[in-house]
Amino acid sequence: MGKVVLVTGVARQLGGRFVHRVQRDPRVARVIGVDAQPPAHRLGGAEFVRADIRQPAIARVLAEYGVDTVVHMDVQGTPLSPRGESRASVKETNVIGAMQLLGACQRAPLVRRLVVKSTTSVYGSAPGDPAVFDETTPSRSLPSGGFAKDAVEVEGYVRGFARRRPDVAVTVLRFAHILGPTAETPLTEYFSLPVLPTVIGYDPRLQFVHEDDAVEALLHAVRGPGPGPVPGPGPVPGPEHGREGRVPL
Repeated sequence: MGKVVLVTGVARQLGGRFVHRVQRDPRVARVIGVDAQPPAHRLGGAEFVRADIRQPAIARVLAEYGVDTVVHMDVQGTPLSPRGESRASVKETNVIGAMQLLGACQRAPLVRRLVVKSTTSVYGSAPGDPAVFDETTPSRSLPSGGFAKDAVEVEGYVRGFARRRPDVAVTVLRFAHILGPTAETPLTEYFSLPVLPTVIGYDPRLQFVHEDDAVEALLHAVRGPGPGPVPGPGPVPGPEHGREGRVPL
């Protein structure tokens, strides 16, 4: 019998793209898409359930559909609608939502695999940090606010879940900045500007991953043990950001 996969955050473009991709996997029998708001895009053959992961009702969804694989993508840095959620509401969805979902997974005996979308921002960015991190490099300064701090908290709850449910295969994917035609992030908005404002004398090195590669990494983690960090092929110096996108600085 094929996998029954539940995906959170499907109202976002990346969540929608992943739902379409995972449906094509012959090992997947059923896909359940969950979000507090209906998606503006189609989800193909997936079943959409309107549910707020901050509420205990998410446990009933897991039980009703017999979910064995959970892909938690509803860890976000920005509201779905610019005039919708406040930063406090986004944080609540990130942190409280993760707590509720993990609690529901802990009580769901059929759940055997959990995949969580995170960010490389959890490594921090202190002035004395090394230029290149690996999984063993300790961070000198953990993020103190915003999406990165939310992700640190979520990863802490995931580690606790893994200790309580050692029978569940847990994978946390730390993505670099995700870019692509449908990506919705502050960086994609920045690169969409006609002129890119920069700070003179500051040459940031950024890493990017294409949204298609992000989707494939998520699918790989659904099939079996996946990678931890998901960066691009290498850092891109500041001036190259504009040249690659043919945008003046």
